[in-house]
Amino acid sequence: MKEIFPIPPAIVQNEFEKVRELFKSNVIPSYGRFELVFSHGQGSYLFDVGGRPYLDLGSGIAVCCLGHAHPAITEALVEQSRKLIHVSNLYFTEPQGRLAAELVRRIGPGKCFFANSGAEANEGLFKVARKFGHDEGRFEILTAVNSFHGRTLAGIAATGQDKVKKGFEPIMPGFRYIPFNDLAAARAAISPATAAIMIEGVQGEGGVTPATPEYLVGLRALCDEKKLLLLMDGVQCGHYRTGRFQSFQRILEGVPGGEGFLPDGLSMAKSLGGGFPIGAFWVRSPYADLLGPGTHGSTYGGTPLACAVALRILEVIEAEQLAGNARQLGEWLANELDRLARQYPTVVKRVRGLGFMLGIELAENIPGFAGSDKTAALQFVNRLHLSGVLSVPAGTQIVRLLPPLNLKPQEAGEGITLIEEIVKSLV
Repeated sequence: MKEIFPIPPAIVQNEFEKVRELFKSNVIPSYGRFELVFSHGQGSYLFDVGGRPYLDLGSGIAVCCLGHAHPAITEALVEQSRKLIHVSNLYFTEPQGRLAAELVRRIGPGKCFFANSGAEANEGLFKVARKFGHDEGRFEILTAVNSFHGRTLAGIAATGQDKVKKGFEPIMPGFRYIPFNDLAAARAAISPATAAIMIEGVQGEGGVTPATPEYLVGLRALCDEKKLLLLMDGVQCGHYRTGRFQSFQRILEGVPGGEGFLPDGLSMAKSLGGGFPIGAFWVRSPYADLLGPGTHGSTYGGTPLACAVALRILEVIEAEQLAGNARQLGEWLANELDRLARQYPTVVKRVRGLGFMLGIELAENIPGFAGSDKTAALQFVNRLHLSGVLSVPAGTQIVRLLPPLNLKPQEAGEGITLIEEIVKSLV
């Protein structure tokens, strides 16, 4: 993706070019990168090689839940690295057991497996589903249109977006796609080979679309009726991003029949390590022992170092009541963005999401974007960069805001002010 952001000013040009040349010569070009080089961060801000600050409302795609250079993460890394970094999963370590217990406490009765990423966590859930249905010849998993479940071969097969599959055919069998938030379509799609249904509580890459309460409760009843596993991908929408530990807990608040809701499996990553690589999946107690010795593994999964960091992050989130911050400040952000949609409907069509997972849907045919072949979302994100704000595009029309959970009110206000200036310039 070339020239999606203007060339930096001369004062930082040499440093920028040095870094870009390193990438051009040595890094596989599988990413479309913005023309920005960052040197360090502090709290909700990143700084480029010229020292310019950027308000980070993308958090490394919902990863940096405590912002950048948080002292608690640094302390956990230093303290644990002085004791033990890695021993493999041939042995027991206290941090992994403690982290598993903390995750189980927040979700429900079950057990956890630790990996290194969201894609690996989802791979584990795929294997749970295969193991569950194996003796009856069932292997198929239904996933949603516009879903995203990772970049492995199974992950792209599970993802309900054609663009991720191009060039990697033949696609791994065992996945079919159903419309999101359509319970009747899910029921109609079930075949004798179906073993599980897998959805995101809030579709992230697909445009920040939350599941409806009726859909979640209905899927649980349908899976119970048809003896299917209900799996949820909480990689992006989990870890307090919506104001509760997992998005289904937020969506089903106060909903009749929702208080006892649990999926059968749940994947986690991103904010779990706050930037340090760690992934996990939880499996509900009736199925938690399906993957016995020798059926699944990971050399680096659940190292003492990664688990110590994840534990410390949970401590900070609870001590600083950051779930409430995501809920309250996220509601304020959503209301302000709704105001922009009402005031400038030719630029902002609508806003959706929960907590600190918000999507700004841009209007079609914005005149200010007509002179470029780039998507509206990409052009809007580029303009945000020029104003010193980082966000994340989703598809062609959606701009995602995924700020750190400890975003401050004045930082949220700064972000809205700068977003509104861009919106006004496009009217």
